[in-house]
Amino acid sequence: MSSPRDGILNGRDFESIDFNRDVTFTNGWKPARSFPKSITLKGRSWKLWPKALYEKPEKLRPTAWLDGLRGFAALIVYFHHHSLWVHDEGATKGIFENGFGFDGKYYLATFPVIRNFFTGGHFAVSTFFVISGYVLSLTPLSLIHAGEYVKLGDNISSALFRRWLRLYLPIIATVVISIVIRHALSLWTRPLKLDCNLLEDLRNFYLEFKNFSFVFKEGGGPWLSYNMHLWSIPVEFRGSIVIYTSLVAFSRCSRNARLLCQVGLIYYFMFICDGWYCATFVAGMLLCDLDLLAKRGELPTFIKRLEPAKGFIYYHLLIFSLLLSGVPSASQDVEQLAKIRGWYYLSLLKPQAVFDYKWFYLFWASVWLVAAIPRITWLKRFFETRFCQYLGRTSFGLYMIHGPVLWTLGDRLYTAAGWHTAEHLQNIPRWADKLPFPNRGPVGLEISFLVPHIVLIPVTFALAELVTRAIDTPSVKFASWFYRWAIGGTASQPTRVKA
Repeated sequence: MSSPRDGILNGRDFESIDFNRDVTFTNGWKPARSFPKSITLKGRSWKLWPKALYEKPEKLRPTAWLDGLRGFAALIVYFHHHSLWVHDEGATKGIFENGFGFDGKYYLATFPVIRNFFTGGHFAVSTFFVISGYVLSLTPLSLIHAGEYVKLGDNISSALFRRWLRLYLPIIATVVISIVIRHALSLWTRPLKLDCNLLEDLRNFYLEFKNFSFVFKEGGGPWLSYNMHLWSIPVEFRGSIVIYTSLVAFSRCSRNARLLCQVGLIYYFMFICDGWYCATFVAGMLLCDLDLLAKRGELPTFIKRLEPAKGFIYYHLLIFSLLLSGVPSASQDVEQLAKIRGWYYLSLLKPQAVFDYKWFYLFWASVWLVAAIPRITWLKRFFETRFCQYLGRTSFGLYMIHGPVLWTLGDRLYTAAGWHTAEHLQNIPRWADKLPFPNRGPVGLEISFLVPHIVLIPVTFALAELVTRAIDTPSVKFASWFYRWAIGGTASQPTRVKA
Protein backbone atom coordinates (compact mmCIF):
# COMPACT_ATOMS: atom_id res chain seq x y z
CA MET A 1 0.00 0.00 0.00
CA SER A 2 1.22 3.50 -0.74
CA SER A 3 2.60 5.61 2.04
CA PRO A 4 0.51 8.61 3.03
CA ARG A 5 3.55 10.69 2.24
CA ASP A 6 3.44 9.63 -1.41
CA GLY A 7 0.42 11.78 -2.12
CA ILE A 8 -2.27 11.07 -4.66
CA LEU A 9 -0.08 11.81 -7.68
CA ASN A 10 2.78 9.56 -6.59
CA GLY A 11 0.74 6.60 -5.36
CA ARG A 12 1.48 3.12 -6.74
CA ASP A 13 -1.96 1.55 -6.26
CA PHE A 14 -3.63 2.96 -9.42
CA GLU A 15 -4.05 0.65 -12.39
CA SER A 16 -2.92 1.95 -15.76
CA ILE A 17 -5.51 3.38 -18.11
CA ASP A 18 -5.69 2.58 -21.80
CA PHE A 19 -6.49 5.89 -23.44
CA ASN A 20 -6.89 4.22 -26.85
CA ARG A 21 -9.84 2.01 -26.01
CA ASP A 22 -13.43 3.08 -26.68
CA VAL A 23 -15.47 4.26 -23.74
CA THR A 24 -19.05 2.96 -23.70
CA PHE A 25 -21.60 4.68 -21.51
CA THR A 26 -24.27 2.55 -19.91
CA ASN A 27 -27.78 3.23 -18.63
CA GLY A 28 -28.44 5.58 -21.54
CA TRP A 29 -26.07 8.25 -20.21
CA LYS A 30 -24.76 10.67 -22.85
CA PRO A 31 -22.42 13.65 -22.59
CA ALA A 32 -24.21 16.96 -22.24
CA ARG A 33 -24.24 19.34 -25.19
CA SER A 34 -22.19 22.49 -24.92
CA PHE A 35 -25.36 24.55 -25.36
CA PRO A 36 -29.01 23.75 -26.13
CA LYS A 37 -29.97 23.99 -29.79
CA SER A 38 -33.71 24.15 -29.27
CA ILE A 39 -36.46 24.17 -26.69
CA THR A 40 -39.75 22.28 -26.79
CA LEU A 41 -42.96 24.06 -25.80
CA LYS A 42 -46.32 22.32 -26.01
CA GLY A 43 -44.88 19.62 -28.23
CA ARG A 44 -43.32 22.03 -30.71
CA SER A 45 -39.58 22.48 -31.11
CA TRP A 46 -38.16 26.01 -31.39
CA LYS A 47 -34.63 26.64 -32.62
CA LEU A 48 -32.55 28.86 -30.34
CA TRP A 49 -29.62 29.36 -32.72
CA PRO A 50 -29.19 29.51 -36.51
CA LYS A 51 -28.14 26.12 -37.83
CA ALA A 52 -25.06 27.65 -39.43
CA LEU A 53 -23.55 28.24 -35.99
CA TYR A 54 -23.61 24.61 -34.84
CA GLU A 55 -24.19 22.27 -37.79
CA LYS A 56 -21.24 21.05 -39.80
CA PRO A 57 -21.34 23.03 -43.06
CA GLU A 58 -21.49 21.40 -46.43
CA LYS A 59 -18.40 21.42 -48.60
CA LEU A 60 -17.43 25.03 -49.08
CA ARG A 61 -17.31 26.58 -52.53
CA PRO A 62 -13.93 27.91 -53.68
CA THR A 63 -15.31 31.44 -53.35
CA ALA A 64 -16.89 30.92 -49.90
CA TRP A 65 -14.32 33.34 -48.49
CA LEU A 66 -16.07 36.12 -50.44
CA ASP A 67 -19.32 35.37 -48.59
CA GLY A 68 -17.46 35.48 -45.29
CA LEU A 69 -15.73 38.73 -46.20
CA ARG A 70 -19.04 40.32 -47.15
CA GLY A 71 -20.57 39.20 -43.86
CA PHE A 72 -17.67 40.47 -41.78
CA ALA A 73 -17.82 43.79 -43.66
CA ALA A 74 -21.53 44.07 -42.76
CA LEU A 75 -20.56 43.56 -39.10
CA ILE A 76 -18.02 46.41 -39.42
CA VAL A 77 -20.80 48.62 -40.80
CA TYR A 78 -22.89 47.78 -37.73
CA PHE A 79 -20.15 48.90 -35.33
CA HIS A 80 -19.35 51.94 -37.47
CA HIS A 81 -22.88 53.30 -37.21
CA HIS A 82 -23.22 52.54 -33.51
CA SER A 83 -19.87 54.16 -32.69
CA LEU A 84 -20.67 57.36 -34.56
CA TRP A 85 -24.29 57.48 -33.37
CA VAL A 86 -23.17 57.61 -29.75
CA HIS A 87 -19.87 59.49 -29.98
CA ASP A 88 -20.61 62.15 -32.57
CA GLU A 89 -21.99 64.49 -29.93
CA GLY A 90 -20.41 66.49 -27.13
CA ALA A 91 -16.75 66.09 -26.21
CA THR A 92 -16.18 63.16 -28.58
CA LYS A 93 -17.67 64.85 -31.64
CA GLY A 94 -15.42 64.57 -34.69
CA ILE A 95 -12.82 62.35 -33.00
CA PHE A 96 -13.52 59.09 -34.79
CA GLU A 97 -13.41 60.34 -38.38
CA ASN A 98 -10.23 62.37 -37.87
CA GLY A 99 -6.75 60.88 -37.77
CA PHE A 100 -4.62 59.75 -34.86
CA GLY A 101 -3.07 62.80 -33.21
CA PHE A 102 -5.23 65.33 -35.06
CA ASP A 103 -5.56 68.54 -33.07
CA GLY A 104 -3.30 67.03 -30.39
CA LYS A 105 -5.77 64.23 -29.57
CA TYR A 106 -4.54 60.65 -29.35
CA TYR A 107 -7.10 57.88 -29.02
CA LEU A 108 -6.79 54.14 -29.51
CA ALA A 109 -9.94 54.16 -31.64
CA THR A 110 -8.24 56.40 -34.21
CA PHE A 111 -4.94 54.50 -34.40
CA PRO A 112 -4.14 53.11 -37.88
CA VAL A 113 -5.64 49.66 -38.58
CA ILE A 114 -7.40 49.58 -35.17
CA ARG A 115 -9.64 52.42 -36.34
CA ASN A 116 -11.21 50.10 -38.94
CA PHE A 117 -13.13 48.30 -36.19
CA PHE A 118 -14.72 51.58 -35.09
CA THR A 119 -15.16 53.58 -38.30
CA GLY A 120 -14.48 51.06 -41.07
CA GLY A 121 -17.95 51.33 -42.57
CA HIS A 122 -16.86 53.17 -45.71
CA PHE A 123 -14.07 50.65 -46.23
CA ALA A 124 -16.68 47.90 -45.89
CA VAL A 125 -18.91 49.53 -48.52
CA SER A 126 -16.11 49.83 -51.07
CA THR A 127 -15.26 46.18 -50.34
CA PHE A 128 -18.93 45.27 -50.99
CA PHE A 129 -18.61 46.80 -54.44
CA VAL A 130 -15.42 44.94 -55.31
CA ILE A 131 -17.01 41.67 -54.13
CA SER A 132 -20.11 42.37 -56.22
CA GLY A 133 -18.01 43.05 -59.31
CA TYR A 134 -16.25 39.73 -58.74
CA VAL A 135 -19.35 37.64 -58.05
CA LEU A 136 -21.52 39.13 -60.80
CA SER A 137 -18.74 38.45 -63.32
CA LEU A 138 -17.88 34.91 -62.28
CA THR A 139 -20.35 32.91 -64.36
CA PRO A 140 -20.36 35.23 -67.42
CA LEU A 141 -16.55 35.30 -67.57
CA SER A 142 -16.44 31.51 -67.25
CA LEU A 143 -18.76 31.29 -70.25
CA ILE A 144 -16.67 33.82 -72.18
CA HIS A 145 -13.54 31.77 -71.55
CA ALA A 146 -15.37 28.66 -72.75
CA GLY A 147 -16.72 30.45 -75.84
CA GLU A 148 -20.34 29.75 -74.79
CA TYR A 149 -21.82 32.99 -76.12
CA VAL A 150 -25.43 31.81 -76.39
CA LYS A 151 -25.41 30.70 -72.76
CA LEU A 152 -23.71 33.99 -71.89
CA GLY A 153 -26.66 35.87 -73.37
CA ASP A 154 -29.13 33.76 -71.40
CA ASN A 155 -27.21 34.28 -68.17
CA ILE A 156 -26.90 38.07 -68.46
CA SER A 157 -30.53 38.37 -69.59
CA SER A 158 -31.69 36.54 -66.46
CA ALA A 159 -29.35 38.42 -64.12
CA LEU A 160 -30.26 41.83 -65.47
CA PHE A 161 -33.99 41.08 -65.35
CA ARG A 162 -33.85 39.98 -61.71
CA ARG A 163 -31.39 42.55 -60.36
CA TRP A 164 -33.79 45.43 -59.53
CA LEU A 165 -36.25 43.07 -57.86
CA ARG A 166 -33.51 41.35 -55.87
CA LEU A 167 -32.15 44.65 -54.48
CA TYR A 168 -35.30 46.71 -53.95
CA LEU A 169 -38.09 44.32 -52.95
CA PRO A 170 -36.48 43.62 -49.53
CA ILE A 171 -36.03 47.37 -48.98
CA ILE A 172 -39.70 48.07 -49.74
CA ALA A 173 -40.81 45.34 -47.32
CA THR A 174 -38.52 46.30 -44.43
CA VAL A 175 -39.22 50.03 -44.70
CA VAL A 176 -43.00 49.59 -44.91
CA ILE A 177 -42.97 47.29 -41.88
CA SER A 178 -40.82 49.75 -39.90
CA ILE A 179 -43.19 52.61 -40.78
CA VAL A 180 -46.20 50.62 -39.60
CA ILE A 181 -44.46 49.66 -36.33
CA ARG A 182 -43.41 53.26 -35.62
CA HIS A 183 -46.98 54.48 -36.02
CA ALA A 184 -48.54 51.56 -34.17
CA LEU A 185 -46.28 52.13 -31.16
CA SER A 186 -45.97 55.92 -31.56
CA LEU A 187 -42.17 55.63 -31.45
CA TRP A 188 -40.13 58.80 -31.50
CA THR A 189 -36.87 58.54 -33.41
CA ARG A 190 -34.24 61.13 -34.14
CA PRO A 191 -34.06 60.73 -37.94
CA LEU A 192 -37.83 60.39 -38.48
CA LYS A 193 -40.59 62.43 -36.89
CA LEU A 194 -44.18 61.32 -36.39
CA ASP A 195 -45.64 64.48 -37.95
CA CYS A 196 -48.24 62.78 -40.17
CA ASN A 197 -50.58 59.79 -40.10
CA LEU A 198 -49.75 56.32 -41.36
CA LEU A 199 -51.23 56.69 -44.85
CA GLU A 200 -49.48 60.00 -45.41
CA ASP A 201 -46.21 58.49 -44.27
CA LEU A 202 -46.59 55.55 -46.66
CA ARG A 203 -47.36 57.95 -49.48
CA ASN A 204 -44.30 60.04 -48.65
CA PHE A 205 -42.20 56.90 -48.74
CA TYR A 206 -43.57 56.02 -52.17
CA LEU A 207 -42.80 59.49 -53.54
CA GLU A 208 -39.26 59.33 -52.19
CA PHE A 209 -38.59 55.72 -53.11
CA LYS A 210 -39.60 56.00 -56.77
CA ASN A 211 -36.83 58.56 -57.30
CA PHE A 212 -34.38 56.81 -54.99
CA SER A 213 -34.64 53.58 -57.01
CA PHE A 214 -34.44 55.22 -60.46
CA VAL A 215 -31.14 54.19 -62.00
CA PHE A 216 -30.71 57.43 -63.99
CA LYS A 217 -31.67 59.75 -61.15
CA GLU A 218 -30.01 63.16 -61.38
CA GLY A 219 -29.67 65.76 -58.63
CA GLY A 220 -30.82 65.61 -55.04
CA GLY A 221 -29.24 63.75 -52.17
CA PRO A 222 -28.33 60.05 -52.28
CA TRP A 223 -30.26 59.23 -49.13
CA LEU A 224 -33.49 57.43 -48.44
CA SER A 225 -34.65 59.32 -45.37
CA TYR A 226 -36.56 56.28 -44.07
CA ASN A 227 -33.29 54.34 -43.83
CA MET A 228 -30.27 56.48 -44.68
CA HIS A 229 -27.88 53.55 -44.39
CA LEU A 230 -29.27 52.14 -47.64
CA TRP A 231 -27.72 54.86 -49.83
CA SER A 232 -25.36 52.24 -51.29
CA ILE A 233 -28.14 50.14 -52.86
CA PRO A 234 -28.76 52.43 -55.89
CA VAL A 235 -24.98 52.58 -56.28
CA GLU A 236 -24.94 48.78 -56.21
CA PHE A 237 -27.57 48.70 -58.96
CA ARG A 238 -25.71 51.17 -61.17
CA GLY A 239 -22.49 49.23 -60.66
CA SER A 240 -24.30 46.05 -61.70
CA ILE A 241 -25.37 47.72 -64.95
CA VAL A 242 -21.74 48.68 -65.61
CA ILE A 243 -20.68 45.05 -65.09
CA TYR A 244 -23.34 43.52 -67.34
CA THR A 245 -22.81 45.99 -70.19
CA SER A 246 -19.02 45.66 -69.95
CA LEU A 247 -19.23 41.86 -70.07
CA VAL A 248 -21.32 42.00 -73.22
CA ALA A 249 -19.05 44.61 -74.80
CA PHE A 250 -15.86 42.67 -74.03
CA SER A 251 -17.20 39.16 -74.66
CA ARG A 252 -15.68 38.83 -78.14
CA CYS A 253 -12.35 40.46 -77.30
CA SER A 254 -9.11 38.52 -77.10
CA ARG A 255 -7.67 37.83 -73.67
CA ASN A 256 -5.18 40.70 -73.65
CA ALA A 257 -7.63 43.14 -75.22
CA ARG A 258 -10.28 42.28 -72.62
CA LEU A 259 -7.86 42.80 -69.74
CA LEU A 260 -6.62 46.09 -71.21
CA CYS A 261 -10.21 47.31 -71.66
CA GLN A 262 -10.96 46.57 -68.00
CA VAL A 263 -7.84 48.44 -66.87
CA GLY A 264 -8.80 51.30 -69.19
CA LEU A 265 -12.28 51.48 -67.65
CA ILE A 266 -10.81 51.63 -64.15
CA TYR A 267 -8.52 54.47 -65.18
CA TYR A 268 -11.41 56.33 -66.82
CA PHE A 269 -13.73 56.01 -63.83
CA MET A 270 -11.08 56.98 -61.28
CA PHE A 271 -8.80 59.50 -63.00
CA ILE A 272 -10.89 61.11 -65.74
CA CYS A 273 -14.43 61.26 -64.33
CA ASP A 274 -15.70 60.90 -60.76
CA GLY A 275 -16.96 57.33 -61.04
CA TRP A 276 -15.14 55.74 -58.13
CA TYR A 277 -17.87 53.16 -57.47
CA CYS A 278 -17.79 52.02 -61.10
CA ALA A 279 -14.03 51.59 -60.75
CA THR A 280 -14.52 49.28 -57.74
CA PHE A 281 -16.98 47.09 -59.63
CA VAL A 282 -14.74 46.84 -62.70
CA ALA A 283 -11.75 46.08 -60.46
CA GLY A 284 -13.72 43.17 -58.99
CA MET A 285 -14.42 41.95 -62.51
CA LEU A 286 -10.70 42.22 -63.36
CA LEU A 287 -9.70 40.21 -60.28
CA CYS A 288 -12.24 37.54 -61.21
CA ASP A 289 -10.93 37.40 -64.78
CA LEU A 290 -7.35 36.99 -63.57
CA ASP A 291 -8.33 34.23 -61.12
CA LEU A 292 -10.13 32.29 -63.84
CA LEU A 293 -7.18 32.70 -66.19
CA ALA A 294 -4.86 31.49 -63.43
CA LYS A 295 -6.90 28.29 -63.04
CA ARG A 296 -6.61 27.71 -66.77
CA GLY A 297 -2.89 28.50 -66.78
CA GLU A 298 -3.46 31.39 -69.18
CA LEU A 299 -2.23 34.40 -67.22
CA PRO A 300 -0.24 37.03 -69.11
CA THR A 301 3.49 36.33 -69.08
CA PHE A 302 4.48 39.35 -66.99
CA ILE A 303 2.13 38.23 -64.19
CA LYS A 304 3.48 34.67 -64.27
CA ARG A 305 6.97 36.04 -63.71
CA LEU A 306 5.81 37.44 -60.34
CA GLU A 307 4.91 33.96 -59.04
CA PRO A 308 8.09 33.45 -56.95
CA ALA A 309 7.45 36.68 -55.06
CA LYS A 310 3.69 36.36 -54.59
CA GLY A 311 3.92 35.79 -50.83
CA PHE A 312 5.92 38.97 -50.39
CA ILE A 313 3.59 40.89 -52.72
CA TYR A 314 0.27 39.87 -51.19
CA TYR A 315 1.30 40.38 -47.57
CA HIS A 316 2.41 43.88 -48.48
CA LEU A 317 -0.85 44.50 -50.33
CA LEU A 318 -2.71 43.46 -47.17
CA ILE A 319 -0.64 45.82 -45.01
CA PHE A 320 -1.10 48.75 -47.40
CA SER A 321 -4.81 47.96 -47.62
CA LEU A 322 -5.30 48.11 -43.86
CA LEU A 323 -3.36 51.38 -43.65
CA LEU A 324 -5.18 53.14 -46.49
CA SER A 325 -8.56 51.86 -45.30
CA GLY A 326 -8.29 54.11 -42.25
CA VAL A 327 -8.26 57.30 -44.31
CA PRO A 328 -9.66 60.14 -42.15
CA SER A 329 -12.92 61.41 -43.58
CA ALA A 330 -14.20 64.14 -41.28
CA SER A 331 -14.48 66.43 -44.31
CA GLN A 332 -14.09 66.34 -48.08
CA ASP A 333 -11.30 68.92 -47.99
CA VAL A 334 -8.04 67.25 -49.01
CA GLU A 335 -6.09 70.11 -47.44
CA GLN A 336 -7.33 69.00 -44.04
CA LEU A 337 -6.20 65.46 -44.85
CA ALA A 338 -2.73 66.83 -45.58
CA LYS A 339 -2.53 68.21 -42.01
CA ILE A 340 -2.99 64.77 -40.45
CA ARG A 341 0.12 62.87 -39.47
CA GLY A 342 1.18 60.38 -42.12
CA TRP A 343 -1.17 61.64 -44.82
CA TYR A 344 0.60 64.67 -46.30
CA TYR A 345 2.39 62.89 -49.16
CA LEU A 346 -0.53 60.52 -49.70
CA SER A 347 -2.86 63.51 -50.06
CA LEU A 348 -0.82 64.62 -53.09
CA LEU A 349 -1.87 61.45 -54.94
CA LYS A 350 -5.58 62.32 -55.08
CA PRO A 351 -6.74 62.70 -58.69
CA GLN A 352 -8.40 65.94 -59.72
CA ALA A 353 -11.50 64.05 -60.87
CA VAL A 354 -12.35 62.61 -57.43
CA PHE A 355 -14.55 64.97 -55.41
CA ASP A 356 -14.70 63.06 -52.11
CA TYR A 357 -11.07 62.06 -51.62
CA LYS A 358 -11.70 59.14 -49.26
CA TRP A 359 -13.08 56.96 -52.04
CA PHE A 360 -9.81 57.15 -53.98
CA TYR A 361 -7.87 55.62 -51.08
CA LEU A 362 -10.65 53.19 -50.21
CA PHE A 363 -10.69 51.97 -53.81
CA TRP A 364 -7.10 50.81 -53.55
CA ALA A 365 -7.61 49.48 -50.03
CA SER A 366 -10.59 47.31 -50.97
CA VAL A 367 -9.08 46.04 -54.24
CA TRP A 368 -5.83 45.06 -52.54
CA LEU A 369 -7.74 43.37 -49.71
CA VAL A 370 -9.82 41.21 -52.07
CA ALA A 371 -6.71 40.40 -54.10
CA ALA A 372 -4.68 39.37 -51.04
CA ILE A 373 -7.11 37.28 -48.99
CA PRO A 374 -7.28 34.14 -51.20
CA ARG A 375 -3.45 34.05 -51.36
CA ILE A 376 -2.96 34.24 -47.58
CA THR A 377 -4.06 30.85 -46.28
CA TRP A 378 -4.78 31.67 -42.63
CA LEU A 379 -6.77 34.78 -43.58
CA LYS A 380 -8.81 32.93 -46.17
CA ARG A 381 -9.60 30.21 -43.63
CA PHE A 382 -10.86 32.82 -41.17
CA PHE A 383 -13.44 34.06 -43.68
CA GLU A 384 -14.45 30.45 -44.33
CA THR A 385 -15.31 29.82 -40.66
CA ARG A 386 -18.91 29.07 -39.66
CA PHE A 387 -19.24 32.46 -38.01
CA CYS A 388 -18.19 34.42 -41.09
CA GLN A 389 -20.28 32.19 -43.37
CA TYR A 390 -23.29 32.85 -41.17
CA LEU A 391 -22.62 36.60 -41.34
CA GLY A 392 -22.38 36.30 -45.11
CA ARG A 393 -25.73 34.56 -45.36
CA THR A 394 -27.51 37.22 -43.30
CA SER A 395 -25.41 40.21 -44.43
CA PHE A 396 -28.14 41.92 -46.49
CA GLY A 397 -30.68 41.42 -43.71
CA LEU A 398 -28.23 42.87 -41.19
CA TYR A 399 -27.49 45.78 -43.50
CA MET A 400 -31.18 46.63 -43.84
CA ILE A 401 -32.31 46.14 -40.24
CA HIS A 402 -29.46 47.42 -38.05
CA GLY A 403 -30.41 51.06 -38.67
CA PRO A 404 -34.06 50.82 -37.53
CA VAL A 405 -32.94 48.86 -34.44
CA LEU A 406 -30.29 51.49 -33.71
CA TRP A 407 -32.57 54.52 -33.72
CA THR A 408 -35.48 52.84 -31.91
CA LEU A 409 -34.27 50.37 -29.29
CA GLY A 410 -30.61 51.38 -29.46
CA ASP A 411 -31.20 55.09 -28.96
CA ARG A 412 -33.29 54.37 -25.87
CA LEU A 413 -30.76 52.01 -24.34
CA TYR A 414 -27.94 54.48 -24.95
CA THR A 415 -30.06 57.23 -23.39
CA ALA A 416 -30.65 55.00 -20.37
CA ALA A 417 -26.88 54.41 -20.14
CA GLY A 418 -26.19 58.15 -20.07
CA TRP A 419 -25.56 58.93 -23.75
CA HIS A 420 -28.21 61.59 -24.37
CA THR A 421 -28.71 65.10 -25.67
CA ALA A 422 -31.27 67.80 -25.01
CA GLU A 423 -33.39 66.29 -27.79
CA HIS A 424 -33.52 62.98 -25.95
CA LEU A 425 -34.43 64.64 -22.66
CA GLN A 426 -37.27 66.44 -24.39
CA ASN A 427 -38.76 63.47 -26.27
CA ILE A 428 -37.89 60.36 -24.21
CA PRO A 429 -37.13 61.75 -20.73
CA ARG A 430 -38.27 58.58 -18.95
CA TRP A 431 -35.34 56.67 -20.45
CA ALA A 432 -32.65 59.11 -19.34
CA ASP A 433 -30.03 57.65 -16.96
CA LYS A 434 -32.10 54.61 -16.01
CA LEU A 435 -28.99 52.43 -16.36
CA PRO A 436 -26.24 54.60 -14.87
CA PHE A 437 -23.21 52.58 -15.94
CA PRO A 438 -19.83 54.26 -15.51
CA ASN A 439 -18.50 56.16 -18.50
CA ARG A 440 -15.01 54.76 -17.98
CA GLY A 441 -12.73 53.07 -20.48
CA PRO A 442 -10.99 54.01 -23.73
CA VAL A 443 -12.98 56.18 -26.12
CA GLY A 444 -15.14 53.81 -28.14
CA LEU A 445 -14.94 51.08 -25.50
CA GLU A 446 -16.62 52.79 -22.55
CA ILE A 447 -18.56 50.51 -20.22
CA SER A 448 -21.72 52.55 -20.74
CA PHE A 449 -21.35 52.09 -24.51
CA LEU A 450 -20.63 48.37 -24.45
CA VAL A 451 -23.30 47.23 -21.97
CA PRO A 452 -26.31 48.10 -24.23
CA HIS A 453 -24.89 45.72 -26.83
CA ILE A 454 -25.72 42.82 -24.50
CA VAL A 455 -29.28 43.45 -25.70
CA LEU A 456 -28.66 45.10 -29.07
CA ILE A 457 -26.50 42.40 -30.65
CA PRO A 458 -28.89 39.47 -30.00
CA VAL A 459 -31.93 41.52 -31.05
CA THR A 460 -30.28 42.86 -34.19
CA PHE A 461 -28.98 39.49 -35.32
CA ALA A 462 -32.26 37.75 -34.54
CA LEU A 463 -34.10 40.29 -36.68
CA ALA A 464 -31.46 39.98 -39.41
CA GLU A 465 -32.07 36.23 -39.45
CA LEU A 466 -35.82 36.82 -39.58
CA VAL A 467 -35.49 39.32 -42.44
CA THR A 468 -33.24 36.92 -44.34
CA ARG A 469 -35.70 34.05 -44.04
CA ALA A 470 -38.99 35.93 -44.35
CA ILE A 471 -38.11 38.74 -46.79
CA ASP A 472 -34.73 38.45 -48.51
CA THR A 473 -34.83 34.78 -49.54
CA PRO A 474 -38.47 34.94 -50.75
CA SER A 475 -37.57 38.06 -52.77
CA VAL A 476 -34.80 36.16 -54.53
CA LYS A 477 -37.17 33.26 -55.25
CA PHE A 478 -39.90 35.61 -56.48
CA ALA A 479 -37.51 37.34 -58.89
CA SER A 480 -36.47 33.94 -60.30
CA TRP A 481 -40.08 32.83 -60.62
CA PHE A 482 -41.06 36.09 -62.29
CA TYR A 483 -38.29 35.71 -64.87
CA ARG A 484 -39.38 32.15 -65.66
CA TRP A 485 -42.96 33.36 -66.02
CA ALA A 486 -41.87 36.27 -68.24
CA ILE A 487 -40.09 33.99 -70.70
CA GLY A 488 -43.06 31.66 -70.82
CA GLY A 489 -41.30 28.80 -69.07
CA THR A 490 -39.98 27.54 -72.41
CA ALA A 491 -36.40 28.81 -72.36
CA SER A 492 -33.68 26.85 -70.65
CA GLN A 493 -32.61 27.84 -67.17
CA PRO A 494 -29.77 30.38 -67.16
CA THR A 495 -26.40 28.69 -66.97
CA ARG A 496 -24.54 28.90 -63.71
CA VAL A 497 -21.00 27.82 -63.05
CA LYS A 498 -20.21 26.47 -59.59
CA ALA A 499 -18.08 28.98 -57.75
